[in-house]
Amino acid sequence: MTTDSTTATTTTRRGALGLGLGAAAATATGGFRRARAQHPAEVKVAVLAPMSGPWARAGILARLGAEMAVDEINNAGGIRALGGAKVKLVIYDAGENAERAKNAAQRMVAQEPDLVGGEGAWLSSFTLAVTEVTERAELPWLTLSYADSITERGFRYVFQSSPTSSAQARQTLPTILELAERATGRRPRRLAMIADNTAAPQGIVKPIREGEAARYGLTIVVDETFTPPLSDATPLIQRVRSARPDFLLLLSTAVPDDKLLVEKLNEYGLGQGRLPTIGNGGHWGAPELAQVTNPQILEGMMFTLSNWPGKGHEDLNRRFVERTREPWLGHDSLLPYANIRILCEAMERSGSADRRKVAEAIRSLDLQNEGPALLFPSRRLKYDERGRLMHAEMVTCQWRGGVPQVVFPEAIATAQALWPRS
Repeated sequence: MTTDSTTATTTTRRGALGLGLGAAAATATGGFRRARAQHPAEVKVAVLAPMSGPWARAGILARLGAEMAVDEINNAGGIRALGGAKVKLVIYDAGENAERAKNAAQRMVAQEPDLVGGEGAWLSSFTLAVTEVTERAELPWLTLSYADSITERGFRYVFQSSPTSSAQARQTLPTILELAERATGRRPRRLAMIADNTAAPQGIVKPIREGEAARYGLTIVVDETFTPPLSDATPLIQRVRSARPDFLLLLSTAVPDDKLLVEKLNEYGLGQGRLPTIGNGGHWGAPELAQVTNPQILEGMMFTLSNWPGKGHEDLNRRFVERTREPWLGHDSLLPYANIRILCEAMERSGSADRRKVAEAIRSLDLQNEGPALLFPSRRLKYDERGRLMHAEMVTCQWRGGVPQVVFPEAIATAQALWPRS
């Protein structure tokens, strides 16, 4: 594994031109790429994610999932269609803002001329910046990020392995309402929303405001937006308590903000399942959330997200826990694991490490109940012409006894959802 470095190990095309070496250097670099693509001893794939700053834990979990995928592939013989070429993982730090993430992507592209593809950058705002760089480099890039705008720009080398934010908004409300009605016999009517101002949460609340809530007979009684990091959750939770909603959508993106919000809910008598609260994203199931706050406060809280290991993933979860000593495999490791598997599947099918051919192989994938498709709730893997995952199903989890359990969809559920009765 290689980590981010500010010193390139190879003269890049841009550097060669800057030194006046001109077309000869560019031709040499192109010949090097073609040779490596046809007969590589190893193939490089990247993870670019926040390894520092407020979202660093997500990046660490992404690295753990990607490392496990790479090691398992190499231990099974590498990329067989490329003569057993070993997969080499390189890691780049997206930092704490979109500008740093974009700079990291530029370094990555310059320093790794033989990179085949990659995955990241977790936070949608970061992914938007990073993929401006990877698209120009014609580098196949897979991401778990949610924002619709990631695949609304006509890019050909970007692939979303999660439902988009608007798709999540369309799936979340009917799922939550069904779970509530099944448990209590009545449908909630009053909705509160608190969201931070990053791209994915705003992509979810926008369609809810603009018609999804009304479609399901919901009245929005609280609609608050904050800028992370959150310094004080008191004003937000006071508004929720005063409005007396039937349930709360809590769309933050970082564990420190999650902690402040759930502890303030508990302080105001709304925690521990008293007010049905639904978060969104893998950070709501991160092990450290139960470590930085009292696990009892989380009891009964639900969260929706694009993927989580459920029924059928027991062995995968066991391998991850034994390898990493993490308490469980979650969204932020599962999807990077899956994305690296998809890149390697594309190399196998194309018989090439050429970026364009690998991207075309990803676009051509149509798997059901086999290979990396087994890592998704629908057991289907196919991307549409924009690079969006088709047949993408949301997963709903609930904190039960200090551990997140899948409660929807039923095909992979490991527990039955609980909804407080008023």
